[in-house]
Amino acid sequence: MSKDKSSGGGKTIALNKKARHNYSIDERFEAGIALEGWEVKSLRAGKVQIVESYILLKDSEAFLFGAFITPLPTASTHITPDPQRSRKLLIHRVELNRLIGAVERKGFALVPIALYWKNGKVKLELGIARGKRTHDKRETAKDRDWQRQKERLLRHK
Repeated sequence: MSKDKSSGGGKTIALNKKARHNYSIDERFEAGIALEGWEVKSLRAGKVQIVESYILLKDSEAFLFGAFITPLPTASTHITPDPQRSRKLLIHRVELNRLIGAVERKGFALVPIALYWKNGKVKLELGIARGKRTHDKRETAKDRDWQRQKERLLRHK
């Protein structure tokens, strides 16, 4: 799971591959996450899943729901870790206002795409996305297969 992130410094912690399959992503944003100490340790160990997670906007703030961070057995004894607690996203007010405006429009949703390290801090890449229909998913798969086949043909020549 720990691969180099191609689009800008840092290591990828977790990817949400279902997001690219189920949604067409229009715009991407970067947000920080308010985490507890045991969560950071678990992220360093790669014990996180964001496939079933989603982002909700409440009271002009963004929250990540459904992200599962497995607590390490060496976590402190004086806290009780909650693996699926809601986590506040740290976004600039201007960007947050743009996100609120986009979500209020019909058919748009906020989708977590990737979780990665940047300058020693955990960042979440989120996207403004529109849901794909079944025929769109098939068309995307067909285009991807054709591109792969085309590259094979060019490589053999």
